[in-house]
Amino acid sequence: MHPDVALVTQLQQLDHRMSAIEKEVAELPRHIAAIEKTLESHLRRLEADKAALAANQRDRKNLELEVGTHQAKISKLRDQMAGAKNNEQYKAFQNEIDYAEKEIKKCEDRSIQLMSASEPLDAAVKAADAALKEEQKLVEAEKVKARQATSADQAELEKLRAEHKEAFAKLPRTSQAAYERIRKKWKGTVSAEVKEGRCSACQMMLRPQFFQDLRRGTDLMFCETCTRFLYYNAPDRAVDMS
Repeated sequence: MHPDVALVTQLQQLDHRMSAIEKEVAELPRHIAAIEKTLESHLRRLEADKAALAANQRDRKNLELEVGTHQAKISKLRDQMAGAKNNEQYKAFQNEIDYAEKEIKKCEDRSIQLMSASEPLDAAVKAADAALKEEQKLVEAEKVKARQATSADQAELEKLRAEHKEAFAKLPRTSQAAYERIRKKWKGTVSAEVKEGRCSACQMMLRPQFFQDLRRGTDLMFCETCTRFLYYNAPDRAVDMS
C-alpha cells in the first residue's frame, strides 16, 4: 500500500469517528429538550387538575355561604311571621321561607355532587404531583449525564482533531488537496480497497493493467470512476508447514 493511502485511510477513520461524536454531541441537547417538553406537558396537566380542584373547592365554599345567607333569611322571616297581622301576610312569609328552603336543598345537592367530584380530582392531583417530582429527578439526572457525556465527547474530539491534524500534515500538498476534494465529494469516504479487481466503493472493475500497477503499490492511484484513493491488500497465503 502506498504510504499516502495509509495516511488517508487513517484520516478517513478519524473523520468517521469525529463525525459520529459530533452527531452525538448535537443530539444530546435535542434529547434533553424532548424530555423537558414531556415534563412541561405533565406539569401543565397537573396545573389543570389543581385548577379544577381549586374551582371545585371555591364553588363548594360559595354554596356554603349561599346556604348561610338563606338560613339567615329564613330566621328573619320566621321572626317577622310571628308578628303577622293577618293570614295573608302569614302565607306570604311562609312562601318566602319555602322558597329559601328549596334553594338550600339545591345548594346542598350541588355541594354533594361537587364533593363526589373532588375526591378523584384530589387523588389525581396527589398522584400527578408525586409522579412529577420523580420525573423531575430523572430529568435532572439525565441532564447531569448529558453534560458529562458532552464533556467527555468534547475531550475526545480535541484528541482526535489533534491526531487528524498531525496525520494530515504528513501528506504531500497534492495528496492533501486530493483528500479534501474527495472527502467533500463523497462525504468522508475517501479511500477504497480493491477486491477481485473491483473498487469496493463504486463497484466498478479496474482495467487489468491499472490493477497490476496498483498491486505493485509504488504509485498513488485513484479510481478512474469515483476518483477515490485506491489500495490493494494481497490475500493471506496459507503457510506450508510440511
